[in-house]
Amino acid sequence: MAVLNKIRQRSVFLIVIIALALFSFVLADLFRNGGAMSQKAENTIATINGKDIDRTDFARKVEEASRNFGGGSSSIQAVNYVWNQEVRQVVFEEQFDELGIQVGEDQVNELLAESLANNPTFQNEAGIFDKAKMQEYVANIKATSPDAYRQWLNYESSISGSAREETYLNMIKAGVGSTLKEGELAYKMENDNVDIKYVQLPFSTIQDSEVTVSDAEIQSYIDKHKDQFKSEASRSISYVIFEEKPSKEDEDEVEKDVAALLNDRVEFNQNTKTTDSVPGFANVEDVEEYINQNSVLKYDDRFKFKKDLPSVAADTIYNLPIGGVFGPYKDGEYFKVSKVIAQKQIPDSVKASHILVAWNGLRTAVDVSRTKEEAKTLADSIVDAVKGNTEKFTELAAKFSADNSNKDKGGDLGYFVPGTMVPAFNDYCFENKTGDLGVVETQFGYHVIRIDEQKNEQKAIKVATVAQKIEPSDKTINAIFAETTKFQIAAKDKDFEEVSKENNLAVRPVNKIKELDENIPGLGAKRAIVQWAFNEDSKVGDIKRFDIPNGYAVVQLTAKEVKGIMSASEASSTVKPILVKEKKADMLKGKITGSSLDAIASGAGQTVKTASALNMKTPTISGAGTEPKVVGTAFAKEIGGVSSPIVGNNGVYVIEVTKKTPAAGLDTYISYASQASKSQAGLVNTKVFDALKEAAEIEDNRANFY
Repeated sequence: MAVLNKIRQRSVFLIVIIALALFSFVLADLFRNGGAMSQKAENTIATINGKDIDRTDFARKVEEASRNFGGGSSSIQAVNYVWNQEVRQVVFEEQFDELGIQVGEDQVNELLAESLANNPTFQNEAGIFDKAKMQEYVANIKATSPDAYRQWLNYESSISGSAREETYLNMIKAGVGSTLKEGELAYKMENDNVDIKYVQLPFSTIQDSEVTVSDAEIQSYIDKHKDQFKSEASRSISYVIFEEKPSKEDEDEVEKDVAALLNDRVEFNQNTKTTDSVPGFANVEDVEEYINQNSVLKYDDRFKFKKDLPSVAADTIYNLPIGGVFGPYKDGEYFKVSKVIAQKQIPDSVKASHILVAWNGLRTAVDVSRTKEEAKTLADSIVDAVKGNTEKFTELAAKFSADNSNKDKGGDLGYFVPGTMVPAFNDYCFENKTGDLGVVETQFGYHVIRIDEQKNEQKAIKVATVAQKIEPSDKTINAIFAETTKFQIAAKDKDFEEVSKENNLAVRPVNKIKELDENIPGLGAKRAIVQWAFNEDSKVGDIKRFDIPNGYAVVQLTAKEVKGIMSASEASSTVKPILVKEKKADMLKGKITGSSLDAIASGAGQTVKTASALNMKTPTISGAGTEPKVVGTAFAKEIGGVSSPIVGNNGVYVIEVTKKTPAAGLDTYISYASQASKSQAGLVNTKVFDALKEAAEIEDNRANFY
């Protein structure tokens, strides 16, 4: 009891101690995991104007985009597509909310009806969009398929967003029209003309080697034009490739294995406990089964002309007798043995026409209810009707053929070579004669075929070929791995390029890789290399090995550039030509002496030239090129006066205006104003988004997750 009394007396103290212990435990966990800020960073892929983009939601959209794109796109392409959609939605919705732009339910339904009008799912028996069918569809997927319902809601949202965006952009377009005065200006720029005499001192008369530009001058130019030389964070790498290529020993082994397939062999039969003689390729009867069991390339049951045979062995194989065998021979990355199993004379091309009769259930059958039996009866009746009546074929093709690509051309397929059509169709066309008419069944339906013409009949052979791919053996692969590892170790202790040179390896530099790049020139899609290069723990000089489809790439990180303004060395290729041109202009100006064009031309070793009918819309001077400054100066000067030197695109000019021809006025300039308005309105969609995106505050963390 005494102990219990002491506990009761100190209960408040104990509660405080326990609370402090729990609080310290929570704090320790927060610090250990980076706290709430860290958790937010893990769940937020970006922040656009203060709005967080949820990582999970973004990933789901990327997955959907990847599915929609199909197998031809990469994950980064899908990421960039979704990113642009997200940025667009955020920056535009801010504008919608600020201006109070809304889209009502009735308007959304009208837009849905327009966009789904041609979808059979939402059409009634008359082929007209039925709102009730759409509502039934939505109710059904809501009850049965959460994913499909979510996609529908996204679709509705996109329809609504597009309508609001269109309203917003139309408001802007209404304010970018051109006045009649602007139309008049456009007319005058196109039709006012000026004639000049001029002397051109081309920049090309001074060699680049005569002009010196220092790094300090380049840096000074950058400092004055910083907005033009902003740079993103980038990385530069160098890499060498260790390719897993088969050795000569590997080739010899594959050739030996292929050669062994030619001969009969003896095998012990476990079932009969006897030895059986197994025929080799040279003597086997069922070549198709033999090839499909022993070759990496399956049996090809087609007749081929000489031009279709492997070039390395075409002459020999084409002249073999039936049953003749040739090989082993090397054809690209394979060793092969070939056997001629048949030959005949066939045309090298055929012109044919067909009427495709489909039946219900085939993908070629659109709005067709006939059965397969009914389709066969129809095809046979077409043959009977067409015999001896060419015009009838054209008429019936238009009426019955399911091949929309040529039904209105009398079913004409043009000329085609062997192997172009599906097997049954191909065989009929090349094994029969010109004028023959028949019915052939394929996976597309019944074809009523008419052979219209056959050309260049010649010998064709059917060749059976066993092929084995020449691949590196395990021994070779292990040796290449050991060689790669040895190189890595050496390159860490010595100069990367020096070790590469010692091993006769070509070093491939790749500069200015951006954080969300995916492709590495020479390696293809290698996102892992980009991620490693941008990893905070990766330091300049670090080396890492990466798997590639046929071996390894050993990569060295050679440079890390932070986001900011380009250095003089980075901007040199852009800035130096500008400064060289400026210095040449000063040098050429110094060669100009005299007050008349003749005197100036004589002193500079040039001639006086003329140019007529110049206008400001297309300011091109014959013999000099596009020179807007020169033409603009000509329009500003009075007739007869000699200009001061003008620095143009291609040299320094001195001009004299000889004639001005103002365009005759128009009664109205509405057509020019209208044309200018359309031109400006056409730029609104792109320019507005670019401006909103440029003004937005964006924290982009995609590279941390992809």
